Amino acid sequence: MTKSKRFRNRLFARFTTVVAGVLVSASAMAATGGDLQQSGVDLGDQASLQRGAQLYMNYCSGCHSLKYLRYSRIAEDLGLTEEQVMDNLNFTGAKFGEQVMVSMPEANATEWFGKMPPDLSLISRVRGSDWIYTYLKSFYLDESSTLGWNNKLFPAVSMPNPLWELQGLQHAEFGEPDATGERPVTGLKVTQPGSLDPQAFDQSVRDITAFLEYAGEPAALKRQSMGVWVILFLAAFTFLAWLLKKEYWRDVH
Repeated sequence: MTKSKRFRNRLFARFTTVVAGVLVSASAMAATGGDLQQSGVDLGDQASLQRGAQLYMNYCSGCHSLKYLRYSRIAEDLGLTEEQVMDNLNFTGAKFGEQVMVSMPEANATEWFGKMPPDLSLISRVRGSDWIYTYLKSFYLDESSTLGWNNKLFPAVSMPNPLWELQGLQHAEFGEPDATGERPVTGLKVTQPGSLDPQAFDQSVRDITAFLEYAGEPAALKRQSMGVWVILFLAAFTFLAWLLKKEYWRDVH
């Protein structure tokens, strides 16, 4: 086999891999509800990340750990002191340098939910921020489910709405039965308001989503802050290289 033919084969293999990945992603999105709302998270908004950390610890960390993130790292990256983190974000008695774990015993979790709730350290890298944002806003009351809740984006969800006190009680609006006799969920409506108005609730969900995006890659904060300086360095280096090239080729021309 010639080199050119082997190169074409490798190129075709890579192309088919990319296409397959796109098709799998599209199928996964279709299976989980389709349309996603734009989260609009901004990792440069430190106040949003701080609020998101507080909301996550109060409403989510009882069941979901962040085993790849340490309390000390949160303090360093989000501009918080050790005292602020330990007094307001640590509810398990863990040490400052330890990971964010849950205090719920696995046996109890299995009894209540069927299995231990998953760790969410990398959820934003697996699902994406828009998916998390839409998911947290898509819970609705469902008397037919075991826990009394369901989710438009993730049907047959095995957890209740952790933010129902903030959002209020939400019910589903159903369309006409499909070929299988099932009535698809066409919309969601808050029938009993929570402690936050819709705009404030959306911002709270956005803050939690931003924190989870940060948790998935804490180094992203420093990388983005360094990016401007790297671009400036490359621009300056390119200019110096151009001057050097011009000097070297002066005698030739």
